[in-house]
Amino acid sequence: MSAALAILKDVFGYHAFRGRQAEIIEHVAEGGDCLVLMPTGGGKSLCYQIPALLRQRAGHGVGIVVSPLIALMQDQVAALTEAGVRAAVLNSTLTGAEASAVERDLLAGRLEILYVAPERLMTPRFQDLLDRTRVGLFAIDEAHCVSQWGHDFRPEYIQLSVLHERFPQVPRIALTATADDVTRQEIVERLALHDARVFLSSFDRPNIRYRIVEKDNARQQLLAFIKAEHMAADGTHDSGIVYCLSRRKVEETADWLRGHGINALPYHAGMDAAVRQQHQARFRDEEGLVMVATIAFGMGIDKPDVRFVAHLDLPKSMEGYYQETGRAGRDGLPANAWMAYGLGDVVQQKRMIDESEADETHKRVSSAKLDALLGLCETAGCRRVRILAYFGESSEPCGNCDTCLEPPATWDGTREAQMALSCVYRTAQASRVHFGATHLIDVLRGNATEKIRQWGHDKVSTFGIGADRSVSEWHAIFRQLIAHGLLVIDHGGHGALLLGESARAVLKGETSITLRRQVSKPARGERGERGGAGRGNRVDHTAQMDEQQLANWEALRRWRTETAREHGVPAYVIFHDATLAELARSAPDSMAELAEVPGIGAAKLERYGDELLEVLQKA
Repeated sequence: MSAALAILKDVFGYHAFRGRQAEIIEHVAEGGDCLVLMPTGGGKSLCYQIPALLRQRAGHGVGIVVSPLIALMQDQVAALTEAGVRAAVLNSTLTGAEASAVERDLLAGRLEILYVAPERLMTPRFQDLLDRTRVGLFAIDEAHCVSQWGHDFRPEYIQLSVLHERFPQVPRIALTATADDVTRQEIVERLALHDARVFLSSFDRPNIRYRIVEKDNARQQLLAFIKAEHMAADGTHDSGIVYCLSRRKVEETADWLRGHGINALPYHAGMDAAVRQQHQARFRDEEGLVMVATIAFGMGIDKPDVRFVAHLDLPKSMEGYYQETGRAGRDGLPANAWMAYGLGDVVQQKRMIDESEADETHKRVSSAKLDALLGLCETAGCRRVRILAYFGESSEPCGNCDTCLEPPATWDGTREAQMALSCVYRTAQASRVHFGATHLIDVLRGNATEKIRQWGHDKVSTFGIGADRSVSEWHAIFRQLIAHGLLVIDHGGHGALLLGESARAVLKGETSITLRRQVSKPARGERGERGGAGRGNRVDHTAQMDEQQLANWEALRRWRTETAREHGVPAYVIFHDATLAELARSAPDSMAELAEVPGIGAAKLERYGDELLEVLQKA
């Protein structure tokens, strides 16, 4: 492992491996196949980059990295090039001339690592190139894309088993950050990794704080959250991503945030391609920018200092949720995953599943995955324990999620559950039609609306029996009954509610039901204006810096911005904030001292060492 450690230090500027990185690197460098499951930000890239360099320098040939994420490929190639690695990319963003130049470098053996999109890899032209090239390693990133049941299925990934058939002697490493047991087995089957070693790291991201709130004017709640957790006294704010389900909502939310002092941009697949790329480039390159996006955005973003990911709509599955929240805090520093969630979200997602063109088996799997996410939203226990359990990992309460920090009260909701379930039964019995939650709540509260009188529901036995509960309380009860499976949504009835299989036992009093007590909401905007409630989770690299160190920090940031602009790369590709902060604090005054700062490898030391020393001397 001495050669691997030398590459880690000389190329990437780090002194020690984390977790199981060393074990994985040794196994692959020696020619073994493996499947690696490691959380986003856990250091997956090094697990194939270092073996690729080791094998290339030992004469085995170039490392081929298969990735579906164009932005991530570009970022990683830029970072590797800055670190002195001969890396390139082949994807649809290249001109014909640029692609031809990369192919010539590949055939001439001038490349150490080549990133390629799966669509390009499977073309006859590229397969012919591989036949004429020495290949030392295949890395299949985002391997969960092979799963037809997964949240990000890519048909081309199923064809990647051809690599094992055509190049049986070339080691393969498949990597993913989100895969339950079923998806892991599918990766093994479809990529022919039956004899591969499986490295299962903890899926935990302890630096991320999970928080899920009951939806009540979600945009106002989002603004209050940003102000309280991610805005400084001078009005500057952290970088973040806000996910919305529809393109229209993306546009409207971005406009609304800008109108309230948040530097926000929209991103979705329906935008002009040039504008979309411009927005993505700005998000990569600028600090303090919030991207409001559909799930089309973010999968390929390697930006390390995204401090929060917010959801204004419920994702489709636990895998999707965890993948999207994984965009936050890739640098390992504190970050937030925040979501506003309500009954309407559940109805909307269930409807989308029912109206999809998928077969019944796929719909059942999708419903089960959504139900697991609903369980996370409604749990009274630790969010992290619930997430990790979904991925087959046991854990203890984390002390760093909303339910740990402010444990929700629970109550015996059996009586109210019986009322709600009975109301579903009685109204359907009277009308031969099923109804949605809004109508049922009106019946329970005794609101004699025109619709209720029309259907005769002011005469049913459940009319008015729940008048002592507010509308919002009943919404919370119905939402939890759906999460418990006591009620199911009939999409043929436009979100109408039907009794689930387990409802009979509750109605008969054979089973009791414990529910989360609804949290009383502060006045809108109160928390955001008051601020401070969550600032302990906000990253401030200048904390406890003295006057000279602050001057160093600002000078280094100005130098990094200018250098990144000259090189045409994001600022974090030059150096991460953590590296700049260490430089500002320690103020090295020699090349030898610079070399000891984490994140400064040999190539960057040679390229930027003199400039860094000059910047620090003048600060």
